[in-house]
Amino acid sequence: MDSAGRAKVPTIRDVARAAGVSHQTVSRVINDHPNISAATRLRVEAAMEHLSFRPSRVARALATSRTRTIGIISTDNGRYGPPKTQRAIEQAARDAGYFLSTANLAEVGHEPMRDAVDYLQDHGIDGIVLIAPQAEMLDAFAELAPRVPFVTVDSAGRGGGHSIAIDQAEGARLATRHLVSLGHRGIRHIAGPLDWLDSQARIRGWRTVLAQAGLEAREPLVGDWSAESGHRVASAIAEDPDATAVFVSNDQMALGLLSGLAAERKRVPEDVSVVGFDDVPEAGYFAPPLTTVRPDFSELGTTCLSLLLGQLSGENSSAPRPIKPDLVIRESTAPRADPLAGDAFRATGPTRPSGSP
Repeated sequence: MDSAGRAKVPTIRDVARAAGVSHQTVSRVINDHPNISAATRLRVEAAMEHLSFRPSRVARALATSRTRTIGIISTDNGRYGPPKTQRAIEQAARDAGYFLSTANLAEVGHEPMRDAVDYLQDHGIDGIVLIAPQAEMLDAFAELAPRVPFVTVDSAGRGGGHSIAIDQAEGARLATRHLVSLGHRGIRHIAGPLDWLDSQARIRGWRTVLAQAGLEAREPLVGDWSAESGHRVASAIAEDPDATAVFVSNDQMALGLLSGLAAERKRVPEDVSVVGFDDVPEAGYFAPPLTTVRPDFSELGTTCLSLLLGQLSGENSSAPRPIKPDLVIRESTAPRADPLAGDAFRATGPTRPSGSP
């Protein structure tokens, strides 16, 4: 206690006395100096834990020219993917002992991007992660030439060695191949906004598989990621006599489609099979439970941070491969009904969906 009766905050010299080392040695442990034995490091860390000592961020920054703070630039208009990506990166950063400073853009453009980059750099961040679902964000960021290492999360891969992403096109291929394997020939697509890179990649994946199967790719219907937009286009699917399956670019639009098809007296999966994308927590509880593509956001966050930390350490590594998603099969997909056999299903795929909510 000090003279005012307050608990005394432990200092670096208190830790040194408790560990039986010099205060310079404690400083080297705090700043991850390589020339410290494992036994000494453990003894110092145990003393820090016993005394509830917390190193000063300011002192560490002065000693290492690093603040151990990473800046994240994202957008406010993402419905699931960008926020989920951001949370995964934040968790990976915290696990690695880094602090975070976030700038969320209310709108996309050069001026908002410049304000975000200036704000983060003025706060002494060590590096930047840009979560860029739209090409306009990448263009604005590229014009600014940040002074610190950076990584872009973008499905276009425009960042080269600085870029990482979920393999959106592969996810679309998984979804579409699944529907083709079930005997479906009229496979429609509900796309997200066309200025989103993820939407473009998912359209490409869907078209690729249909072309390989010799099937026609009708022009995609376009939504805005919302359940309402999925519900709105349900009538176009219901009125298309050839449409027996739909690949939807996200789960929220798929939810709206399920509701809209029910209103049109179309049964899922008996009349129309539906596949979504994202595997939102509620997907397994839709009616029926939704077959969907599950991105590995945890791996995305870990790989993204590893790529950035490699740059901070001076490594010159090549860009990692896009992270492949998985297909989760539930009850919203089934083999195409054989018109010659009434409601009987063709045996061209699994007769019961697998996977769990």
